Amino acid sequence: MTPILALFILLTALSAPLLHADWPQFRGPNGDGRSDAKGLPLTWTETENVKWKTPIHDKGWSQPVIWGNEIWLTTATDDGKELFVLTLDKATGKIIRDVKLFDAQQPELWKRFNSYASPTPVIEEGRVYVSFGEAGTACLDTKTGSKLWERSDLKCNHYRGAGSSPILHGDLLILQFDGANEQFIVALNKKTGKDAWKVKRSVDYKDLGPNGKPAAEGDWRKAYGTPQVATIEGKPVLLSNGAKSHYGYDPLTGNEYWQVNHPFHSTGVRPIYGHGLILFSAGFSKGHFYAIKPPPAAAWKPGNILDIAKADANASQPQMAWKLIKGVPETGSPILHEDLLLLVDNGGFASAVEAKTGTVLWSERVLKAVYASPIFSEGRVYACDREGKCTVFTAGREFKLLGESKLEGTIEASPATDGKALYLRTSKALYRIEK
Repeated sequence: MTPILALFILLTALSAPLLHADWPQFRGPNGDGRSDAKGLPLTWTETENVKWKTPIHDKGWSQPVIWGNEIWLTTATDDGKELFVLTLDKATGKIIRDVKLFDAQQPELWKRFNSYASPTPVIEEGRVYVSFGEAGTACLDTKTGSKLWERSDLKCNHYRGAGSSPILHGDLLILQFDGANEQFIVALNKKTGKDAWKVKRSVDYKDLGPNGKPAAEGDWRKAYGTPQVATIEGKPVLLSNGAKSHYGYDPLTGNEYWQVNHPFHSTGVRPIYGHGLILFSAGFSKGHFYAIKPPPAAAWKPGNILDIAKADANASQPQMAWKLIKGVPETGSPILHEDLLLLVDNGGFASAVEAKTGTVLWSERVLKAVYASPIFSEGRVYACDREGKCTVFTAGREFKLLGESKLEGTIEASPATDGKALYLRTSKALYRIEK
């Protein structure tokens, strides 16, 4: 190759537009709430540091996802009968398309605590995957908005609505269905929408009600969590929270590696892995937060069970490293920053915890009712509550409040970022917050 040709190729590459995913799924690029955004504002109002504001019709708690110059998000009518996906121009906030994907007859949900469009889409080059739980899942061409395939046959009674977001792993689209009557996890071929594998949860929820009594259909048998694929001992593991159990699966086959049983239900928190520990919240009803050491890879097989109540200590099974019983988030997923675990519970208390030991370094009331997951950027945590208030504080061993802001409407959707912009979805609109 001649020097002139090499220079031409380099200049062409540098001048070409970069098409990448800044926020492709629930909780961002790695599914852990961490962002590489720089220069996000610390405060804003309805007019200050707002590049644009676009009203979004109907109701949805799903997080916006971003790919290249487009933003995708879902919404639904208040009765859940009409389910939509919207595409917005990232630069202007203009709605490019507004497509009704499904008509559905859905049971009345507890609208105060959920919407019919709560699962966040997942996007990649050329395709976006949108799920409304049992009401339907579809794959769309991002260039045309046309539907490439759909599934409306994956059924369970969500009881209070769906909440688990789809994730991608290789050629698989993985979804969780933990309802009042059925609990299973399924992997679809992302190109065709056909089943690659499907596994029922191995715990019999019928016998796991409170105080050891049989559980009726409903709260004690459901979950909302989004799974996470982590690399443990060099192997991919699907970390998945169901009702009353946490599981480790082979993401390619659905084979169960282990389970951790506990007395709680309805977890909506996405698990994370770090410092050799699986970190997850066990759910509602005064749930606990656990740090679990997985068994060695040589012992990964069905039957590896840690029963929290019995505190088993077999080295070939999962082992509990520590637990928290206060300041435990029921819906907001945790952030792991270096050796610190940052938590924001549903009552608005933020905490910094030593990830290896579970030692609580500080706990401060920063918000009120919180349902959205916080995000991390440049050593800061951004968290929002249901009154439309957002706070920014340091992700450090000492608490320091950096900013407080308020927008019109409520905030149940988790924030997203892109470059120097913060995207906030309220009950009324989607905002691009930027200096």
